[in-house]
Amino acid sequence: MSNPVPGPVLAIDVGGTKLAAAVVTPDGTVRDRAVVPTPATDDPEKVGGALVALAHQVAAAGPASALRGIGVGSAGPLDPYAGTVSPVNIVAWRGYRILDALRDVLPGRPAYLGGDGQCMALGEYRWGGYTSAAFLGIVVSTGVGGGLVLDGKVYQGPTGNAGHIGHIPVSLDGPDCPCGGRGCVEVLGSGTSIVRWARANGWETTHPTVDAIALAADARAGHPIALEAFNRSGHAVGAGIVATAGLFDLDDVVIGGGVANVGGLLFDPIRAAISALAGLDYIKRVRVHRSTLGGDAGLLGAAALVMSHL
Repeated sequence: MSNPVPGPVLAIDVGGTKLAAAVVTPDGTVRDRAVVPTPATDDPEKVGGALVALAHQVAAAGPASALRGIGVGSAGPLDPYAGTVSPVNIVAWRGYRILDALRDVLPGRPAYLGGDGQCMALGEYRWGGYTSAAFLGIVVSTGVGGGLVLDGKVYQGPTGNAGHIGHIPVSLDGPDCPCGGRGCVEVLGSGTSIVRWARANGWETTHPTVDAIALAADARAGHPIALEAFNRSGHAVGAGIVATAGLFDLDDVVIGGGVANVGGLLFDPIRAAISALAGLDYIKRVRVHRSTLGGDAGLLGAAALVMSHL
């Protein structure tokens, strides 16, 4: 007898600025999506309460009785085996038992945890049409995350944090990173870091918001500091790609996240950095793509964590 086709699952995507949840069907349809801001608080239970309430809301639309399990993609670092998360950009959570907090949403059904970058990579790989033997997904947003899909399977590593390209050092004398390291891709290349650097170097804007969207608009208008800010970010991300390609012989890299929406402002310096820094032919051959799944990639990958076990 053939195995039954798995039913829909509840997918959750945890980030530094927003919490998202949706029902994902086996064919990759994302429905009943809901998003709330990540509470800005030092109280872990307030953040956890917002997440659990969101999960219950979306599960009810499932309907909950039809859902086969919960897949969670979270900013890291994390421990998928213990079910805990300590996101750099969510200061309230240090060793937070996220899977335990979500158990009552779908009682008796499995729950799986992966890094947000890992889930983005798995979602892009599974539903983006790739057949790469070595595949890297990168999220450039509030922070910089990443994940590896090797021979068709997401690689989490012994601690569950493999592929976290955001915390590869790419500048020996670079600024301190919130992770405790120095000169990391994230502290040079994230949306937060781009804006911080631009403002520190004299960028002012007439736009109503002082963020990466405003900075991109000024860069397109030729503002030299704005252009250099994106060039600096792209160089950092490109250097991280070269380092990762050197270790894993990458075929393809897909980049998503809010900052990736600026297009060539980010991708042109990334490709220029790879061209300038890569010496060996097997590193030079890496192909860089923009995400085709956008904000759904993390949710799709979180769902795939469950589907791959059913």
